[in-house]
Amino acid sequence: MADNHERRAERAVVLGLETSCDETAAAVVVREPDGRGRILSNVVRTQWEQHRPYGGVVPEIAARAHVECLDILTAEAMQEAGVGFGDLDAVAATAGPGLIGGLIVGLITGKAIALAHRLPFIAVHHLEAHALTVGLTEGLCPPYLLLLVSGGHTQLIIVRGVGRYERLGTTIDDALGEAFDKTAKLLGLGFPGGPAVEQAARGGKAERFNLPRPMIGREEPHFSFAGLKTAVRRTAERIAPLSEEDVADIAAAFEEAVVASVTDRCARAMDIAVERLGQDAPRHLVVAGGVAANEHLRTALRELSGERGYAFHAPPLDLCTDNAAMIAWAGAERLALGLSDGLDAPVRPRWPLDANAPPAIGAGVKA
Repeated sequence: MADNHERRAERAVVLGLETSCDETAAAVVVREPDGRGRILSNVVRTQWEQHRPYGGVVPEIAARAHVECLDILTAEAMQEAGVGFGDLDAVAATAGPGLIGGLIVGLITGKAIALAHRLPFIAVHHLEAHALTVGLTEGLCPPYLLLLVSGGHTQLIIVRGVGRYERLGTTIDDALGEAFDKTAKLLGLGFPGGPAVEQAARGGKAERFNLPRPMIGREEPHFSFAGLKTAVRRTAERIAPLSEEDVADIAAAFEEAVVASVTDRCARAMDIAVERLGQDAPRHLVVAGGVAANEHLRTALRELSGERGYAFHAPPLDLCTDNAAMIAWAGAERLALGLSDGLDAPVRPRWPLDANAPPAIGAGVKA
């Protein structure tokens, strides 16, 4: 793997496709010779209405929705960017991790475009795309500490460079986004759960309920949210039927517990990152993923960063959730290193970003 200073100084225009879960997206980005990036277009279509009756994402519905609109969104992205296929330098598509049906739709579409127009194809790791987004939005180069919080993943990672990741912590049960979704469903707040819980919590009194702060004080910066989710359910059952005030107070208490747990885990990871990277290394905390849009969490992590001497970075809200601009950018970054994939690149529903990281199973939950 080449380091950053070995990158090729060539301008690249890349089409990106994202179909890993319940957003269908297409985007075009340009990477300038000096490494700066620009978004020429970023078109996203959500599927919330199709999944809302079920209280969560239904894989078969998601895959069908991708099939129905990906070609339309691709055309929209190209038109908005003002480019034709002949102007592209590469095509990038999410290869994993994610729902296999949706991944197949995006990967086959990307390969077909690359084949038809004789373009390099890049099979993008969805988590790597989140990890590198800050390079597109702010021009930030590694190394930095990344907190990735989404519906399927909750991880703390040292980003050392493109393709070079060291996982420090992960969840031993539920991802944070999943915990938000299940709490929202339990409280009758609808789907998607993250924005719904955040909205309800704004009018609530967090101090009314004493919910657990999972994993606080643990040496390893792992996460656990299953016990917190269970505590929310038991609290709701104890005072049922719930009034609007009850729902708001439980949501606020849940959000407060999440923020306390996540900031504690990040503080521990900051200490480890300094040990691993050295005292003189730049100190940056990057937050990415859908849950990074939560304003309470962003505020708390910004304050923690200031206290610990870290610069805080988070993508704009529309780039926190799944989008194709980050896929195109990850493709452009890999292309700059001379990396591309064959048209036989597989779909990988499970794909660890740091394959060498030890499993978190058995880390335990603090009683």
